[in-house]
Amino acid sequence: MILTADVGNTNITCGVYNDCCIVSKFRIPTNTNQDFVDDLKKNLGSLNISGAIIGSVVDEINDRLCCAIENVCRVKPIVLDYTSKMPITLNIENNSELGADRIANGVRGWNLYKKAFIVVDLGTAITFDIVNSKGEFIGGLIAPGIKTQLDSLGNATSKLPNIEFDYVEKVIANNTRDAILAGVVRGTASMIDGMLDKTIEEMKDNPVIIGTGGHCEIISKYMNKRFDFISPDFTLEGLKDLYYYNA
Repeated sequence: MILTADVGNTNITCGVYNDCCIVSKFRIPTNTNQDFVDDLKKNLGSLNISGAIIGSVVDEINDRLCCAIENVCRVKPIVLDYTSKMPITLNIENNSELGADRIANGVRGWNLYKKAFIVVDLGTAITFDIVNSKGEFIGGLIAPGIKTQLDSLGNATSKLPNIEFDYVEKVIANNTRDAILAGVVRGTASMIDGMLDKTIEEMKDNPVIIGTGGHCEIISKYMNKRFDFISPDFTLEGLKDLYYYNA
């Protein structure tokens, strides 16, 4: 079984794969002060892990997470970066700036479709990861995620409350909570709609559009342009693919 670890700014999302099938999935808070051993033991139990890969955007915890996986699983994990073997070409100005999660999304999309595609990943940040019909990762965009926006409003203002992500029925809200949700949730859906139009126009292609990330399914309900596919585990699937390219 293969352990995949997608290290984000809020959580480490882990998946255990038996061949191509995910058999276990769990999350660990991205805490830069913990050693992760107890969390892995609790969640992996008696699963027999024969290999592991880490895709991380939080470099300061990589060494401790690697040590924890070696301690618990008795395997040395692969740490994904822009020099790893992959079936796509990175065609951006500075490959070293590209996040491991975005590489994983690009690889998974290419393995599935072998044509132009856009992955819209709604996490702590919202990213568009774009691969053209030649299999070149040509870039994308980065914007604040839903929780990042909500936290920013609550922390940067004196009168606006901290609220949790939720559904919102109307754009015109008659109370503060719903006004924030309308601005952030419905506003994000409109941003994605608009940026997809602009992106497709610049690509001069007809890309497959994939949605992933924790807030993807709810946001998609408010969009005019719907995703062709929604896959909550898309990044983990990409890490799994990359493990086999680099094992």
